[in-house]
Amino acid sequence: MPRYFLEVSYKGTNYSGFQVQQNANTIQAEVEKALQILFKQRFELTGSSRTDAGVHALQNFFHFDTNILIGQKNVYNLNAILPDDIVAKNIVEVSNDKHCRFAAESREYKYFIYTNKNPFVEDRAYYLPYKLNIDLLHQAAEILKQYQDFTSFSKKHTQVNNFNCNIFISQWLFEGDCLVYNVKANRFLRGMVRALVATMLKVGKGQISIAEFKKIIEAKDFARAYFDTPAHGLFLVKVDYDK
Repeated sequence: MPRYFLEVSYKGTNYSGFQVQQNANTIQAEVEKALQILFKQRFELTGSSRTDAGVHALQNFFHFDTNILIGQKNVYNLNAILPDDIVAKNIVEVSNDKHCRFAAESREYKYFIYTNKNPFVEDRAYYLPYKLNIDLLHQAAEILKQYQDFTSFSKKHTQVNNFNCNIFISQWLFEGDCLVYNVKANRFLRGMVRALVATMLKVGKGQISIAEFKKIIEAKDFARAYFDTPAHGLFLVKVDYDK
C-alpha cells in the first residue's frame, strides 16, 4: 500500500498538543478529520515529532498509508477544510518502509523571548522584562554541545531507552525584536528545549553560575533543572530527512 508524507504547519495555541488524545482537541485529530471529510474514509496518521500543548510548528510531518491516489493538488482542498491555524504544506509519496518519526535525521527548535512589551508577539513569544547577560547565555549554550546525556532536562515518567542526544547547534541570537534560542539535535527528550531555556535563563539573570549550570547537567537529575518557560514561545522549525 502506498505511503505518503504530509507536511504541516500550525499555531498550537488552541490545541492540547500534536498527537491525538482522548477527549482533547489536537493537531492530529483535526488533520485526520479533514482527510476523512475530503476522501470519505478514515485515516490513521503517524506523527514525526510530538509537540506539547500550546507549542507551534513551522514544519512537522505525518505519514499515512492509503490506496487512494493523492497528489499535490489535494493540498488546496485539504486547506479549505482545515482550521485557519493549521496548514497543509505538502503531500508526497515515499517508500512504504519510510517512517516519518524514525527516518528523521534531526530536528530543530527555536524559543522566542521578548523583553519589551509588544502585543504583536505576545502569543508567540515569552515576555521576560528582565535584564539578561547575553555573554553568559552564549557560554551556557556552547557548553551544551560538550554533553550527550540530558537526563536533567527530561520530564519525569518519560519512557525512553536512554537520555542521550547529539546537539549540533546551540546558540542564542536576535531575530527582530526577539531574543531566540536555536537548537538542533538528532533527537529531543520530553520537555527538553523548554527546560534548557529555563535553566539558561537562570544563568542569564545571574541566579546560577556557569559552574552550577554544568553541575545541573552532570547531576542527571530532573529535579535540579528548571521547567518553567511557557509553551507558547516554542517553535518546531524543521525536521530533516535524507533526500
